[in-house]
Amino acid sequence: MSVWSLEGRVALVTGAGRGIGRACAVELARAGAAVALVARTQSELEDAAAQIRDGGGKATVASVDAATPEGVAEALRAATELGDLRILVTAAGTNRAGSARDYTLEDWDRLFHLNVRATFIACRAVGDDLMRRAVPGSIVTLSSQMGAVGYPGRSAYCATKHAVEGLTRALAVEWAREGVRVNAVAPTFVETRLTKPMLADLEFRREVLERRLPTGRLATLDDVAHAVRYLACDASNSVTGHVLRVDGGWTTW
Repeated sequence: MSVWSLEGRVALVTGAGRGIGRACAVELARAGAAVALVARTQSELEDAAAQIRDGGGKATVASVDAATPEGVAEALRAATELGDLRILVTAAGTNRAGSARDYTLEDWDRLFHLNVRATFIACRAVGDDLMRRAVPGSIVTLSSQMGAVGYPGRSAYCATKHAVEGLTRALAVEWAREGVRVNAVAPTFVETRLTKPMLADLEFRREVLERRLPTGRLATLDDVAHAVRYLACDASNSVTGHVLRVDGGWTTW
């Protein structure tokens, strides 16, 4: 079997109803994994699952709150019903920009709740499952270029993504001897429903494309999903605690 193949494995993907999470779920299915898609909106999950099944893949859905232990436990049950769970991708996340001086604590807490708390709960649940069964596995968290730099108007988002990267490295060290690899993918801006309003601002778009990104282009959903697939499969067996920056060179300045 190719080291790029995920045949015989099950992947659990949070935030799988749309955007990057959905693209990752579809790509893992193309690699042969059966996929448990997790998000809160049932209709989006069913649409994503239909796309996977139409392509010959296998998928199930769990409409739950991935920021709660109960929701993640339900998602884990759905995944294990598919077979041998070996992969977790934590793509659930959100952003709300705003000046730090005026930023509300409600928005601050909302970002940490979904971007950090949900990531930790899912990693802990799947990591525990893998180690109790004594099988190797791969956990891939979703960070951002903002996990390595600062940016005006994004103090909360930067803080959460720095936290995700710290968590990723800590879990990688803690679980390495148990055969559980933990890595992160950190993309630059990708045009999704979340980022579309930001990128519709022509001044901001020029700032991103002409000044910040050496490549002069946004990342695509496929760019991110291919990086996730690499970290999920055996081709990356000696890679753990790494942050793979799919950022068009943003963080090399």
